[in-house]
Amino acid sequence: MLSRSEGEMAVRLARNAIQEYLGNKKKIKPDNLPPVFREKRGVFVTLNKRSSTKELRGCIGRPYPVMPLGEAIIASAVNAALEDPRFDPVKKEELNDIVIEVTVLTVPEPIKAKPREIPEKIVIGRDGLIVATGRSQGLLLPQVAVEHGFDAVEFLCQTCMKAGLMPDAWLTGADVYSFEGQIFEELESGGEIREKLLT
Repeated sequence: MLSRSEGEMAVRLARNAIQEYLGNKKKIKPDNLPPVFREKRGVFVTLNKRSSTKELRGCIGRPYPVMPLGEAIIASAVNAALEDPRFDPVKKEELNDIVIEVTVLTVPEPIKAKPREIPEKIVIGRDGLIVATGRSQGLLLPQVAVEHGFDAVEFLCQTCMKAGLMPDAWLTGADVYSFEGQIFEELESGGEIREKLLT
């Protein structure tokens, strides 16, 4: 787990990475950071437009611990701003209207259960999901189920659809993995940062 100050650093690192890239086309380096940022971790960076309701503006990450956390945050932040295929690239002047969320992941583990028993193994508010079959893979972060009011079955179906599969693919042989996430978010653009607890 990251401490509160490390979580704040993670979110500031994501914002600095986007600002520097949009301003100067330069990738910053994760220097002078605590040791946890050198550990390999999975991470996602989510950009939301600040409005009465949060409106997604980009979300990209690395589900598996393939690179040091600092580097993964920088790469994911720039990717979320510029390369999420669902959205136009973020413009520099938009950054003041965007709040940033960083989710640090535990390593995804396969859910070992008969297909019909998989929903019983999922805790809404704790678990994120990956559904994979062949070359198709979909991932939804733990906060997605809470924000949309999904139960475990709906969460599974939505993750299948994110992978481009039929909603019931989790019942018909797709692999299902769960992971947990520690979430840090800006309360306002470039402002105070808190750990987001899902209830």
